[in-house]
Amino acid sequence: MTDDGPHGRVADAVATLRRVAFLLERAQASGYRSEAYRTAARTVEAQPADRVAALADAGSLTDLPGVGATTADVVARVLAGRDVPTLDELEAQARAADDVLPDAAARLHGALRGDLHTHTEASDGSAPVQEMVLAALELGREYVAVTDHSPRLTVAHGLSAARLRAQLDQLAALRPAVAPFEVLSGIEVDVLDDGTLDQDPDLLDELDVVVASVHSKLRMDRDAMTRRMLAAVRDPRTDVLGHCTGRRLTGRPRPPSDFDARAVFDACAEHGVAVEINSRPDRLDPPHALLQVAVDAGCEFTIDSDAHAPGQLDWLRAGCERAAAHGIGPERVVTTRSAQEVRARGRR
Repeated sequence: MTDDGPHGRVADAVATLRRVAFLLERAQASGYRSEAYRTAARTVEAQPADRVAALADAGSLTDLPGVGATTADVVARVLAGRDVPTLDELEAQARAADDVLPDAAARLHGALRGDLHTHTEASDGSAPVQEMVLAALELGREYVAVTDHSPRLTVAHGLSAARLRAQLDQLAALRPAVAPFEVLSGIEVDVLDDGTLDQDPDLLDELDVVVASVHSKLRMDRDAMTRRMLAAVRDPRTDVLGHCTGRRLTGRPRPPSDFDARAVFDACAEHGVAVEINSRPDRLDPPHALLQVAVDAGCEFTIDSDAHAPGQLDWLRAGCERAAAHGIGPERVVTTRSAQEVRARGRR
């Protein structure tokens, strides 16, 4: 609790609502559930504390827009100094999940300093950049790269050059407020059919991190897909090869793309492009067989969340477990390095 006055108690209620949302996102619960808690948090935070306290006393918190019976109960419990069973249960589940991580993976997870693949509401994420940054701070990270989609991916509301420039201005304004935490500018740029990158090259040159990913024509012929990926990897603006096979494991499953993995990973090693170990539970990309090919090729790696919500930033344990299973140590993982080293690497 922050203090015993109404302002402190309401601040605690807002923090509790956000924590529940975070843990629901981490646990892969329905986005509708987590968004209900985040919406309620924003609504309560915007109200005068005295009004929230008065509504709670009257049993009328649901009069506030976006506050339902469940979230009103959480607020009322916090204001009254009572336990919140939903929060307690989610915290226990999170602790249990953390305890099962093997030692080597846990050490690698402890060495991580940042995340180079995240999305905000500017494209297909569910939260504003400020909430993503605050969540990364709370997780003890030193930096996060904001890598919203490029314009070709219209289904994900990809950013045009003008919208990306506006986001760069937003990040510049945010940085002083969160320093020494670093907010890196970036993009998940679509790899077009011929291997070119889907954004103004001069604008890509201004970014700290460029993650190049294939999102379309994933069943392309093996030789054509190999040429496409090699062209993207050889582009000097590419820093990270994102979720290389494009597979989906849950929801609507999707098989991995077919390409010459050794040729692509040899090119990654030659050109200094890190291979992403994507930690999303529905991706876990590359598959183990291809991850070993990348290890044998001498590649470096990033362990990224591909988070589309704040709680998903805490998915990196899965990537660490996969990396550790192949003997990948911190020295080969770019995201164990400082933000300054990441920037320097991107300007190689």
